[in-house]
Amino acid sequence: MKIHEYQAKEILRKFGVAVPRGYLAVTPLEAEGAARQLGGGIAAVKAQIHAGGRGKGGGVKLARSPDEARQHAEAMLGMKLKTPQTGPEGQEVRKVYIEEGCRIARELYLGMTLDRESGRVTVMASTEGGVDIEEVAQRTPEKILKEAVDPLTGLLPFQARRLAFGLGLTGDTVHAFVRFATGLYNAYVSTDASLAEINPLVITVQGDVLALDAKINFDDNALYRHPDIAAMRDPDEEDPKENQAKEYDLSYIALDGDIGCMVNGAGLAMATMDIIKLAGGSPANFLDVGGSSNPEKVLHALRIITKNPRVTSILINIFGGITRCDDIARGILMATEKLSLAVPLTIRLIGTNEIEGRAILEAAGIDAFTDLTEAVQAAVRGRPADARGDTRRGKARA
Repeated sequence: MKIHEYQAKEILRKFGVAVPRGYLAVTPLEAEGAARQLGGGIAAVKAQIHAGGRGKGGGVKLARSPDEARQHAEAMLGMKLKTPQTGPEGQEVRKVYIEEGCRIARELYLGMTLDRESGRVTVMASTEGGVDIEEVAQRTPEKILKEAVDPLTGLLPFQARRLAFGLGLTGDTVHAFVRFATGLYNAYVSTDASLAEINPLVITVQGDVLALDAKINFDDNALYRHPDIAAMRDPDEEDPKENQAKEYDLSYIALDGDIGCMVNGAGLAMATMDIIKLAGGSPANFLDVGGSSNPEKVLHALRIITKNPRVTSILINIFGGITRCDDIARGILMATEKLSLAVPLTIRLIGTNEIEGRAILEAAGIDAFTDLTEAVQAAVRGRPADARGDTRRGKARA
């Protein structure tokens, strides 16, 4: 689960992480009032959306007076902010965060996430603050400093000091950085976060260490332990199809392609998407129906897939596991009756009760593939001519 910058900073304050003062505003007048509460001097007006790169899209502006803060908020609220992470359609700005200004001497990067290879939380720091860490990793990987944290001891002071020295910090700023990094690590662990990122982390001319921006993502599987954090979810910032999928216990993530995918198993779903790409297609989504599917679940899954107007072909890949193929088949028939599917449907069915499942489909005049490569190629061919220059539409089949 993702949260907004202002929410992340609320959490960080509780763990002693230094953040600038700020107030949330949902109207231009509230933004003006917030700027006055901050003293009426220079303040930042920051669009609150679940995407990075806001400054590049015009979502972060400096205001030199409360009146200017109101003007910036008026321009931002309601706008479709486009960043590299929102895609070309952009994301509507519904709230802004008014934050006090500071005199910046340096911009750094500090983040932490779970390194699945080592099985430990890894703290990353870089002198390249304000730049996407992915760009730094690609262009100058030597500028990313790392410290793997032993879960029994937590982040130790000497590790934080080593990062500080590597960043070129000196004097009291080193001690401030150690306090900051320790607080961020404690926040990460205590909230069951999956990512905590401060970019930029700024060193002020006075030598203070501040989180000028903050991003925290959380492990959905641990949210039951944190009802206060779960309450921070903003449905307006999430894909409605993904929210609907959660209601039906489906794992769904929207992608940019045009071939809808319904698969039983996360690993199989990822492999299926790879094979679609290999065949020249592009997956429209990741959708795992899990191992205990029932006809209603299949119906809901196909309903969610077909809500994406970009989908021009659907591939169902059921293989092995405890998923019952006869249940999948009944769900497919239910969907064809209730949804009036207007796009080609390609099915691959192998596993528990596959003979029964095939019989159910065959009785309705629907065949199913056994070979995945053949099924994927059929799904890719099922796309319309303007997608591939291929005039073969493919029938409702597999």
